Order: sequence, then C-alpha cells, then structure tokens
Amino acid sequence: MSLLEVEKINTLYGDSHVLFDLSLHVEDKEVVALLGRNGAGKTTTLRTIMGVLAPRSGTIRLGGKPIGGLPPSAIARIGIQLVPEERAIFGSLTVEENLRIAALTAEKPWSLDRIYGVFPRLKERRTSLGKTLSGGEQQMLAIGRALIRDPRIILLDEPFEGLAPLIVRNLVDISRELAAEGRTMIVVEQNVAAALSFADRVYGLNNGHVVYEGSAAELRQKPELMTSFTGVGSHAAG
Repeated sequence: MSLLEVEKINTLYGDSHVLFDLSLHVEDKEVVALLGRNGAGKTTTLRTIMGVLAPRSGTIRLGGKPIGGLPPSAIARIGIQLVPEERAIFGSLTVEENLRIAALTAEKPWSLDRIYGVFPRLKERRTSLGKTLSGGEQQMLAIGRALIRDPRIILLDEPFEGLAPLIVRNLVDISRELAAEGRTMIVVEQNVAAALSFADRVYGLNNGHVVYEGSAAELRQKPELMTSFTGVGSHAAG
C-alpha cells in the first residue's frame, strides 16, 4: 500500500472535463514530479488531492483511508499541505505571525527555530509584514508555513515560478535537503531541470491523462521523451 493512492479520478471545472481516469501513487519519503505543458492538468491534480476540487469519480486514499471529497481543512488536518502557486500568505501579518497561525491547529508543529534553521532568511525578516517580502521570501514563507504543520505530504505548485535564478538555486537546494531528510513531496514545476534534480519519480501529463511514468534518472537520459509531453528537453532550466 502506497502512502497516497489516486485511482481513476475524473475532475471537472464546471462543464469542462479536465482529468480523465487519472491514476498515480506516492510512496512514503518519495518525491514525485508532475510534468507537462500548460493546461495538462497538473495543478488540477494537486487541487483535487487537496480537496479544493472534488473529483466527479474515482478514489483518493491517504494511508489506505479514503479522502476524496473531504474539504481542504479536513485533508490538511490529516497530513497534506498545499503550497499554491499564488503562495496565499497573509500580507498584513508578519512572517512570524504567519507561521504561528499555521501552527495553531497542527497536532505536532515544528518549532519556529526549526523553520528558521531551514530558512535563515525568514528569521532575518521575522518581524516584516508579508506584503513587504520579495517573491523568493514569500515562497520561503509559504513552504515554511506548510512545514511547520509537519505534514505527511507537501504539494508544491510551481514553487520556482517567476523567481530570479539565484533564488531558484537556493530553493532547489532547500528542496533537495528536505527530500534527503525524507519529506514526501509532489511537485508541479515548469523548470524541468530543477524538478528532476530532486525528484525520485515522474508522471508526465498531457490533456488530463498520464502519458508517462518512470524514474527521474531515466527521464534525464531521454530528453526526446521529455520533449514529447513537455515541449522542452530535460536539460532546460528556464
């Protein structure tokens, strides 16, 4: 039994059918990347797992227990945290207040010192309002806010989008460290090279279907295969 099992889910936005019998699984302490062109269904997959969207059919299980159709708050309580592309931090609260609020309802929250150990920059900015942070700092805070709840799985939606290359390298290094520590993650990312640098396994999506499943190492050796469902080679880092 895998930690997360998604079986033949169909998800719709209104009348638009977006995911078609999509299945995937994630093992404990594994990092899985979802790759594909814009509109392939990657973000919809994360939102469906998180309960933001309810699947029309299919099954989602965490630790063997069905969670499909539960509200996001319930799914968060049982151990899944989504870091959305828009980050969704509280701009009118300080860095530390954002972290403390996230920890309030966690069963075994991380200490602030532990978060600051992962993100020293957040310690430097702990009294700054969220709206005054740079894009990279906001992303650090969004990830830190998820980590402080000690989730079983973190869902990262475009974590490196729109950030300067130096910041991306820093966040990739942090993601590698989290992976090495055994954090279970699903990452959606257009920066193929960045995602493949810390992912164990990859699902390729196209038009709401899984068209590839394999190891990240295998895909790094087959840029032509990568191009078939992302439009870019595995060497691309833009």
